[in-house]
Amino acid sequence: MQDKSVPEEFDVVIVGRGPVGATLANLLGLCGVRTLVLEREARTYHLPRAVHFDDECMRVFQTIGLADAVLPRVILSPGMRFLDADGKMLLDWSRPQTLTPMGWNLSYRFHQPDLEDVLIGGLARWPHVTMRNRCDVFALDQDEHGVRVRYEDLSNGRLSEVRAGYVIGCDGARSLVRRFIGSGMDDLGFHERWLVIDVLLKRARDDLGDYSLQYCDVRRPATYVRGTGTRRRWEITVLPNEDSNDVAQPAKVWELLSRWITPEDAELERAAVYTFHSVIAQQWRNRRLLLAGDSAHQTPPFLGQGMCAGIRDAANLAWKLANVIRDGADASLLDTYQSERQPHVRAFIELAIRLGGVINTTAIEAGLAAGQARENAPVKLEVKKPLLGPGLALDDLPLAGHLAPQFTLKDGSRGDDFVGYSHVLLVESAVRPAFSPAGIRVLTSDDAQDIGPWLREHGIAAALVRPDRYIRGTARNDAEFDRLIATVTSPTHVPSAA
Repeated sequence: MQDKSVPEEFDVVIVGRGPVGATLANLLGLCGVRTLVLEREARTYHLPRAVHFDDECMRVFQTIGLADAVLPRVILSPGMRFLDADGKMLLDWSRPQTLTPMGWNLSYRFHQPDLEDVLIGGLARWPHVTMRNRCDVFALDQDEHGVRVRYEDLSNGRLSEVRAGYVIGCDGARSLVRRFIGSGMDDLGFHERWLVIDVLLKRARDDLGDYSLQYCDVRRPATYVRGTGTRRRWEITVLPNEDSNDVAQPAKVWELLSRWITPEDAELERAAVYTFHSVIAQQWRNRRLLLAGDSAHQTPPFLGQGMCAGIRDAANLAWKLANVIRDGADASLLDTYQSERQPHVRAFIELAIRLGGVINTTAIEAGLAAGQARENAPVKLEVKKPLLGPGLALDDLPLAGHLAPQFTLKDGSRGDDFVGYSHVLLVESAVRPAFSPAGIRVLTSDDAQDIGPWLREHGIAAALVRPDRYIRGTARNDAEFDRLIATVTSPTHVPSAA
């Protein structure tokens, strides 16, 4: 029996059980890390919030063994179109319906409570992962040995405490963990009120379409998003002179929706005014306290990358925590988390702000990576994913910091399923190393026929891919190959951030 006078001990305590906290807990479960998730609410929030994730996120869900459970609950997105006030298309951001090099589709739509149910249900697979609801953390006291985490059980008012090696704040925009870290926020300048309206259709309205639509109307910009099943969403700008409470009343909501639907078409599920922000925490780590997801960054929704950024945080952080806790890596490894993730998320936030400017001003020449507008034709928008910031990638080598593709094995299975959440060395079969360093899987052109052509295309003989599927480094010769292997075989070796 647990001695009540001695606090329980965990390697990691996660504060917050949303998609980011639940993904992080599943990844730590995969790594064998003793993890406790503390969540203030009793159950999953029942209303939709995030509605989009991408191929990289689905690859993370694959890593934790839940992609097959997620797939029946999502629909593919054909993409987004930007229309002017007269309905003429300004920007075409169609998404291919074929698989990307990640092995998944580029854009999925989902209902957040459905996704959270899958992620939370997945935690039951890990005996060393514990989940406690109705637990409100109120104090974090860290010393050189760990963190004292104090919380109230809101179901009975009892105060409890546990000890943790590390505490990760996945506790949202008003993060308590961020306050204990003492981090300020960098403001990227976008703060706007939007009315978010979720409806359930009562009859077929195929004419609304499957594309997301951005109505670039300077009088009142708006967004339409098709959700799963009968769910549809509109996001409509709240004008400066409007009261947030008044504009969310049903009569006003239906007035604003009248150009698209009526109460005969749908029932209101939720209408609420949100202020979209663009901020990034200045400090993501203070010794044993770290941030992930909305506690570390908030982005306008125009790219659909808010939750995606948090899922990437989890994938970047979990294996590093496991290396420190389980494998004896130096704790300075955790400093590469912010140095890599912060520039990546900043690039996405800045692009989302620019897209917001397009929606608000119809200024399609606003520096988008879209090429020049053609006469009487919409601009085609393509978004390239940013590179990692400086950290563990050997960035003097080709492809370092890029996402690696997922190769299909010759038996038809997915390469990540063979690799697991670990490092993998991609090499030609002829140069397979005579040894397999601990913690590194090896995939050769004998295993997947596309590996050889991919290596030759990039002029490299080998690539070392991290557990989060980013390329740590590549090798063009024996000396570079030895350097690659040394970065992983030395558990306390952390390349300095550039």
